[in-house]
Amino acid sequence: MGEEVERALSTAQGVHEPSLALHVEDLTASYASGAVLWDVDMNVPPGVLAAIVGPNGAGKSTLLKCVIGALRPAAGHVYVFGRPYRQQRHRVAYVPQRTSVDWDFPTTALDVVTMGLYGRLGWLRRPGKREDDEAHEALAMVGMDAFAERQISQLSGGQQQRVFLARALVQDADLYLMDEPFAGVDATTERAIVDLFKDLRRRGKTVVAVHHDLQTVATYFDWLALLNVRLIAQGPVREVYTAEHLRAAYGPRVVLLEQTAEA
Repeated sequence: MGEEVERALSTAQGVHEPSLALHVEDLTASYASGAVLWDVDMNVPPGVLAAIVGPNGAGKSTLLKCVIGALRPAAGHVYVFGRPYRQQRHRVAYVPQRTSVDWDFPTTALDVVTMGLYGRLGWLRRPGKREDDEAHEALAMVGMDAFAERQISQLSGGQQQRVFLARALVQDADLYLMDEPFAGVDATTERAIVDLFKDLRRRGKTVVAVHHDLQTVATYFDWLALLNVRLIAQGPVREVYTAEHLRAAYGPRVVLLEQTAEA
């Protein structure tokens, strides 16, 4: 069977670029104020730690929302392991920005993590001992099991972020989408998150994270997508993280960033 015929059959059956963990094709998205993403094509191979980087208003969080169907794009398609997200949602875990969550909601850290299992249980079936054990194990992985019964409103920002990471871990997903996981956390939590990412990569998982600290991109990640409404560049960090690409994403006033890239 010819390559073109095989590709056409795969597309007709709803399978598109199955070798990629995430494939975004011709994606355009807008709000009332105008377009925030324009004709974006992005590919993320499996088993990498990928960062989406760009200036404020570049569309980074919007891109993740389009992937999980929280925002309907004006045009384009998203495929997760070769199929539309709605067919693969059980393989995806999403961690939103911590600032977008109502942390005053009266619930415990353990309850928050257990919510990550509802996709498997359904909303009508109550969690049992197995689910309780899994939630405790996930909290232990992020150093938060001792706080399982603590109200989330009583936790620090870094502790709250760890709880949300535990909720993602308990889903045992193949693709983890994280919106600024390092924002507002202390140095200890940041190191713990990096170690967690590396452990996920060792287990063959894929992490795609919106990231804002250019100083740590090359240390924390091995795949990079530079975004500013349009995709500027993508690929291995060592190839994409260059002064030329940074200028294209952030503008000409990036002297410090250029020095970092060259170093």
